[in-house]
Amino acid sequence: MIVLASDHAGFPLKEEIKTFLDGKGVEYIDCGTDSTASVDYAKFAQTACLKVTGGEADKAILCCGTGIGISMAANKVKGIRAACCSDYFSAKFTRMHNDANVLCMGARVIGGGLACELVDVFLNTEFEGGRHQRRVDQITAIENGEIL
Repeated sequence: MIVLASDHAGFPLKEEIKTFLDGKGVEYIDCGTDSTASVDYAKFAQTACLKVTGGEADKAILCCGTGIGISMAANKVKGIRAACCSDYFSAKFTRMHNDANVLCMGARVIGGGLACELVDVFLNTEFEGGRHQRRVDQITAIENGEIL
C-alpha cells in the first residue's frame, strides 16, 4: 500500500500520479489535499508519514511546489527517510542506498511524465542493505538523539 499527499501546489501532480498508479493496479490511500485551494503542506506530510510509520502503508509519495518543504516536514516524523528527487538516478539510488520510504517531488519543478517515471523506479527498487545498512542505522541513531 502506498500513501499519497500534497499541498495545493502539488495537487495536480498528485492527481497525475494517481492515474498512473491506477493504470499499474497499485493500491493507495490519498491523504489530501483535494483541490488547488491554498493549504499548509506540513499537516499533509505528517498525516501521510504517520500511515507509513504506523504500518498502514509501505511508502509515501508527497508533492508540493518544489518538493523541498514537504520533504522537510516529512523528515521530522520519526522513522521517515524522505528524499526530494527530480531525476531518475536520485530516485533509484535513494531506495538502493538510503532505504528511503518517502519520495517527494515538486510540481513546479518536474512534469507528470517524469514524476511517474520517478514513482515507478522508487516503488520498484529494493534496498541493497550491506554497507548501506550501517549508514541507515547511523541516520536512525541521529534521529534518536545519539552522538556518533
